[in-house]
Amino acid sequence: MARQNNPGPRAGSGPLTARAGRGDTEGMPTRPQKSLETFANPRPGREYEIRFECPEFTCLCPKTGQPDFATFRISYVPDTLCVELKSLKLYLWSFRDEGHFHEDVTNRVLDDLVAAVKPKRMRVEGDFNVRGGIHTVVVAEHAGRKGR
Repeated sequence: MARQNNPGPRAGSGPLTARAGRGDTEGMPTRPQKSLETFANPRPGREYEIRFECPEFTCLCPKTGQPDFATFRISYVPDTLCVELKSLKLYLWSFRDEGHFHEDVTNRVLDDLVAAVKPKRMRVEGDFNVRGGIHTVVVAEHAGRKGR
């Protein structure tokens, strides 16, 4: 499908229209989602590692309600499936308005990714910004089944 060029802003269509700032998500092209899409591993006969760095992760502190910011680093060796990147982005975005402890959300991301792609190995690192003078990094790993 050919991409159309944007002719530029029109009156009433820019970011400062009456709709902006209302929290209205109707008409937005994408929304957060909990589902992860996959596709077939294009090189199933070769063992290789896929790495992602997601520097815009946000959730809420379950104690204070204040935002917590993190960079998530995900690496895995696929078996038969790979995770589709846009669905990963929307999945990580879905935590933005939820309260989670750092330890729990890092392990939950690992569990959900393992369930979706069933990798040979996977590592998820949640590198959280300093909060109360403490920098937290949580690492969770999945070793896969024995003999793989």
